Amino acid sequence: MRTRLWFAFILVAGGLFGAVGQATAQEKGLLYAHRGGAFEFEENTMEGFRGSYEKGLRGFETDVRMTKDGELVILHDDKLDRTHNATGSVEHKTAAELRTITTKKKGQGFLFLDELLSFLADKPGIYLELEMKTGNKELYPDARLEEYCRKLHETVVARQPKGSFYIFTSFDERPLKIVKGLDANADLLLITGGPCSPEFIKQAQKLGVKRIGCRMEGTSRAAVREAQNAGLLVNGWPGHTLQDYQLAVGLGVDAICCDIPVAIQTWKAKNEQIQLVCLNDDIPINVFS
Repeated sequence: MRTRLWFAFILVAGGLFGAVGQATAQEKGLLYAHRGGAFEFEENTMEGFRGSYEKGLRGFETDVRMTKDGELVILHDDKLDRTHNATGSVEHKTAAELRTITTKKKGQGFLFLDELLSFLADKPGIYLELEMKTGNKELYPDARLEEYCRKLHETVVARQPKGSFYIFTSFDERPLKIVKGLDANADLLLITGGPCSPEFIKQAQKLGVKRIGCRMEGTSRAAVREAQNAGLLVNGWPGHTLQDYQLAVGLGVDAICCDIPVAIQTWKAKNEQIQLVCLNDDIPINVFS
């Protein structure tokens, strides 16, 4: 029997994932900037969101917390120590105190949610994930969590441009349940620190969300398809390297969380075509099947 070998090098799934230039808010395989592009800019700063947008990114992810006096602000960690010239948690500080704090690397001002939403207000076609950083129950006991969710939902709904997708996400089921109670039509995403699995798919279905975020290490293509067949949109993370992006393409996820979105966008532009080298090309190959 004659042996047939194929070598398919998918340098970028341009036709599969949409145009390289300005991505739309809900395209298949959307590349979006984690914390505004955490490895290319200072994370969660206006510089990052603005810089990524100017390079053609239309998808973003950020982290929302609430100050002592009830202002919504942008910060990933439970404490300011790693990223800013300050210590302690934003939950124990007032908005006025945070306005005096700067980032460690470039001395940028502390970012408030209103500032980010104002920047995006005249930019339709945006995909924005707003991660609710409420997993620390000491910082967000139930009563305070209720206030946080109400303020966040009201603020986001009032500022969302037409044609954009603003998504409420969390590892913590509690805020997702509260937001769902406030708005049955809210777009929600449950995140796991592990791979996609049948158990996690069931957890998401029980919660009533339509999106999930899974760690790509350990996730199989079959698991992604199982989730998609169950009606879920699947996001893959982390996206630290080109190899992570290529893994996401191979897994067939619906959106790709990325810390180097500008670099990946640039790489995609240079390698837009799908190149195939086939030994024994007498058999047609459909790489999209």
